[in-house]
Amino acid sequence: MNYEASVRYLLSLGRELAAPTQVAAAKFDLENITVLAERLGRPDRAYPSVHIAGTNGKGSTAAFLESILRHASLRTGLNTSPHLERINERIRINGEEISDEIFAETFTRIHVLIEELLAAGKLRAHPTYFECVTAMAFECFARARVEFGVFEVGLGGRLDATNIVSPVASVITRIDFDHENFLGHSLREIAGEKAGILKPGVPVILAEQNPEARQVILNRARKLNCPVIETVQACRIVHESMRNGFVRARITENSSGASFEIAPGLPGRFQLQNALSAFAAARLLQDRGFRISSEAVTRGIADTVWPGRLEKLQSHPSVYLDGAHNPGAARELAVFLEQNFSGRKIWLLYATLRDKAVDEVTGILFPHAAEVIFTAPRTSRAVSATQLAEIAGHHAAHFSVIPDAEQALDHALAKAAPDDAIFITGSLYLVGQLRHYWNQRAQLAARGS
Repeated sequence: MNYEASVRYLLSLGRELAAPTQVAAAKFDLENITVLAERLGRPDRAYPSVHIAGTNGKGSTAAFLESILRHASLRTGLNTSPHLERINERIRINGEEISDEIFAETFTRIHVLIEELLAAGKLRAHPTYFECVTAMAFECFARARVEFGVFEVGLGGRLDATNIVSPVASVITRIDFDHENFLGHSLREIAGEKAGILKPGVPVILAEQNPEARQVILNRARKLNCPVIETVQACRIVHESMRNGFVRARITENSSGASFEIAPGLPGRFQLQNALSAFAAARLLQDRGFRISSEAVTRGIADTVWPGRLEKLQSHPSVYLDGAHNPGAARELAVFLEQNFSGRKIWLLYATLRDKAVDEVTGILFPHAAEVIFTAPRTSRAVSATQLAEIAGHHAAHFSVIPDAEQALDHALAKAAPDDAIFITGSLYLVGQLRHYWNQRAQLAARGS
């Protein structure tokens, strides 16, 4: 298959969180991915790896760690989800998404094997979209001879397709409420699913947690004899400052007494916690014999790029993309607004999907906005802009409804004053769609100049 046909086929398998009644392949266990990986020769075991789970911050933590490893001159593989603009973003080698040619070649090879396995009765159902892309990441990294793989969990952990890896270390970032229909309706249940990535004897890096979630993970780690490194105990923040939304901190490592200055390349104070998780993972890998200098750690953290998470597109007016789609992420964005935009008029372009905590998220964000524009991305999972206004309009001081997302952005840009700030948020689908539109506008403007 060529690239376009490969992507079409993957999309035909259904969305990543398809209900079991929607597509026969949507069953949540590790049987499919295990059978497929075995047929491929277990490419996931061709390189050491780190496995990262959590509700918020796992993608940023993965990006920080991959950047550190790349600055240490290791050839890296990074597997994340979801993507913003192109599916290729999910599979990166040495910081670059794989080419369309490699994507198509890899999918075609895996597709042939899947058909063989189905015909032989070794697969009970076709692997899902996410299982196929995960297998592709395993295979691409092995064929590219990466020296280290970083894998972000897609959903939960225990039954996620990435959970067949045998990592050098596991990382669990902040746990909060999200995907409750799949993971449970209490922090205890959700933490239990995230703790499902722990492997016997494998160290776990644990970010600062709600006490209930923390205890669940510690209990699981104790049962599996996993050494636990809690970032709040491993590192002490001696001093921190913020400028233009970016944090700089001096930290002291408690075990060695060594001091480091880190300045995450991603804005928002919460990114300091994600950087500390990556820092702790890098220090653990150093202890395991990987040659990672202190300079690689600090430069890797400073040079990290992670689109769509408080990503600034322009100034005057300021325009930001941030996929704050659950209560925890909304609280972090609210803090960012308080710390950096107090006294300025804030416009929110807001959209969300049907399985999200709309009332809670909007109750957190909308009090910070002078104007809210309800809109919707192009996906069947989105709540319509009109319905959103009915559900959450009472949280907004002023709001309008513009269903077309591109028109909503154009409207905000036309109405906003130079000192205002526009935040596009609530859904990564919206962020990805408008990021693509923004880049298209920039290309057209460049051609016309």
